[in-house]
Amino acid sequence: MRMASIASGSSGNATFIEAENTSVLIDAGVSSRRLEKSIKELGSEAQRLDAVFITHEHSDHIQGLKIFSKKYGIPVYASNGTIKALLETDIMKGMENLLLPLKAGNEIKIKDMTVSAFAIDHDANEPLAYRISSKDKKVAVATDMGHFDENIVENLKYLDAVLIEANHDVRMLETGPYPYKLKRRILSDKGHLSNENAGRLLCSIVHNRLKKVFLGHLSKHNNYPQLAYEAVKCEIELLKGGIYADDLSIEVASGDCLSCVAQI
Repeated sequence: MRMASIASGSSGNATFIEAENTSVLIDAGVSSRRLEKSIKELGSEAQRLDAVFITHEHSDHIQGLKIFSKKYGIPVYASNGTIKALLETDIMKGMENLLLPLKAGNEIKIKDMTVSAFAIDHDANEPLAYRISSKDKKVAVATDMGHFDENIVENLKYLDAVLIEANHDVRMLETGPYPYKLKRRILSDKGHLSNENAGRLLCSIVHNRLKKVFLGHLSKHNNYPQLAYEAVKCEIELLKGGIYADDLSIEVASGDCLSCVAQI
């Protein structure tokens, strides 16, 4: 099983996950051309994709979806709320037959891969995160959530690799140039996870099996890659001890280029 971030951040999000006989995208938030190029760089082809799973309807998660779906006719899974939002904006006009609804708690079996959807809190229409398994391997993608709860922790346990959100440094956000209303939105329970909360979430799910962590959806204005990395690692060292912090491979996913490939 392989996992790589094509892009992660406020400018666009897409994650490639491949099992032996199946490959999917989680989100299509960059241009269709970039999706094609990145998938090719990963040693695969866009036409071989089996499905795209959309977390929610915000533009940084669906920017390339219209052209990409139209070109390749790939099934698109999303919540009923997300599908409704896509149809209201005509993004999938004429391609309604490609839209396949699912709910939190659903499992979708595609060849040798199982994709499980679970609920997250964000200011979107019924947002979802996804856990993907094949044989005895499990990975997950969970970003754009203002907080985490017991249900999210349960869905992120016993993974081999995970991409989670480390959106902002709280002090940078609070003292930065954003309008007050936007700051409150980001800091709310339906906003985004801070670096420290990303570290605390990791402490709730870390175990000997988890070897690769991607930190995603970093703000360009309220975070730095090294700051996110150090803050998350510090939380793990404080709450779990050096053994986990030393064993974990933590990588900050970029909005501008492919991540390393996690071989699971």
